[in-house]
Amino acid sequence: MQTSVSSSSSSINRTQLKAYLLGGGIGSMAAAAFMIRDAQVPGANITILEALPLMGGSLDGAGDAASGYSLRGGRMLTTDNYECTWDLFKTIPSLEHAGQSVFEETLAFNERHQAHSMARLVNRQRAKMPVEAMGFSMSDRLELLKLSQASEEALGSSAITDWLSPAFFETEFWFMWATTFAFQPWHSAVEFKRYLHRFMLEFSRIETLGGVKRTVYNQYDSLVRPLQAWLQAQGVRFIPDCKVTDLIHTEQDGQFVVTAIECQRAGAAERIVVREGDLVFFQNGSMTDASSLGSMHSAPPALNKHDSGGWQLWEKLAQGRPEFGNPAAFNSSIAESMWASFTVTLKDTRFFDKMQAFSGNEAGTGGLVTFKDSNWLMSIVLAHQPHFANQPAEVQVFWGYALFPDRIGNFVAKPMADCSGEEILRELCGHLRFDLDAVAQANCIPCRMPYITSMFMPRAHSDRPLPVPKNSKNLAFISQFVEIADDVVFTVEYSVRAAQMAVYELVNVARPVPAIIPHDKSVKTQFEALVKALK
Repeated sequence: MQTSVSSSSSSINRTQLKAYLLGGGIGSMAAAAFMIRDAQVPGANITILEALPLMGGSLDGAGDAASGYSLRGGRMLTTDNYECTWDLFKTIPSLEHAGQSVFEETLAFNERHQAHSMARLVNRQRAKMPVEAMGFSMSDRLELLKLSQASEEALGSSAITDWLSPAFFETEFWFMWATTFAFQPWHSAVEFKRYLHRFMLEFSRIETLGGVKRTVYNQYDSLVRPLQAWLQAQGVRFIPDCKVTDLIHTEQDGQFVVTAIECQRAGAAERIVVREGDLVFFQNGSMTDASSLGSMHSAPPALNKHDSGGWQLWEKLAQGRPEFGNPAAFNSSIAESMWASFTVTLKDTRFFDKMQAFSGNEAGTGGLVTFKDSNWLMSIVLAHQPHFANQPAEVQVFWGYALFPDRIGNFVAKPMADCSGEEILRELCGHLRFDLDAVAQANCIPCRMPYITSMFMPRAHSDRPLPVPKNSKNLAFISQFVEIADDVVFTVEYSVRAAQMAVYELVNVARPVPAIIPHDKSVKTQFEALVKALK
């Protein structure tokens, strides 16, 4: 694992270089912050280009009480891991609490609202299932141990199902682990193994989700907005509605060098010249590419990469350059990388009152409630209210998702992907045995995400480029689709760590990248995981 860069910074004029960040997600914003904070690059020299109207990428949160709120998803956070994320947000000021950093604000919030799920799994009888035991047979334990101890070379591009028997996928552990992290049986065995090690602390408390930390609001309001405000105060230039279509490049002494950026802005073609000494950071691939929203009365349209063009630039760059990765490993099977989510805006408290009474958790103290026998494998979570910074006191919002949106529902005779918000609420109330009166004033906005778990697809080690690929002079990759040893994709941390590594290498920052804390090497953590596995 790369933790520091020892190159001399004498050849880089940090006050003169210009940096162009392609994509306005958390990775690009973090890279801009690291350049300013740790490399003393003037903020005015940094430009972030984003195809969408808003920054934040997959960490989105939009809407209002009148039209309904919408979240595509929410990423799990912990303060026991996420070393680079908190290294960043310890220095970003809160928007609401003067004198506090975002990290301090988040820590204080979680001390007031501690997570301890009381209804992690619910069965078809609407009974809360006992989940203290993981449901393993001895064969399950041996197979899981074998997978967790196998080298990544041995695991190769195999799927989880190549290592675990069908019975394993019926255990309480699998239902909890899979829905917490969004794993499917056909996903990468390497990624599953990495999760087992990176989140070994969570293994022993997976039934309560006690290690999960939440932000005060959704992650757009709590992470993206304060980070963007800080960057703007430093002079960083944000250009929305700007789609990058090509990188003009040349070779110098065997090195790949970007010389210009071609983009479409406000319907017009533009070219940005990249001078000698300037840097380009590219967010290659997106888990939320081609996502679409529906409404209470319509299902989200089925889109793919051809509708959005979101993967085209990476595909173009990677042609004939194996060091730039292989996007086809991730974006070639929507059926295996898609799931659907929904956000519900409520104008009265009836649903929350019933759900809190049923689960035993006040909103913000429970985790995912998963309906184990749901054909869609549906889960919901009630966050602390308000969940949006602009949310009125009389409005409540909750979020849910389903891992099998292509299956016929238990109460609605159609796949979730083809359902309107009203039909999704009918299916949810069926599982909970709630009268539809509980959601009479609800606005449910469904979301279809064809590539949401594309980073989990089985892949070869070479399918992901390094943050700074071999022989690249001024181009770095920042995304969920780069290779970082030992860390796990589908996390905010992965994007932030990739950004920090890329910046420190290209700008020659001597400060070490925070090391991944090896909780899986702790004897105490190993013992607690063993005890849990034997229950």
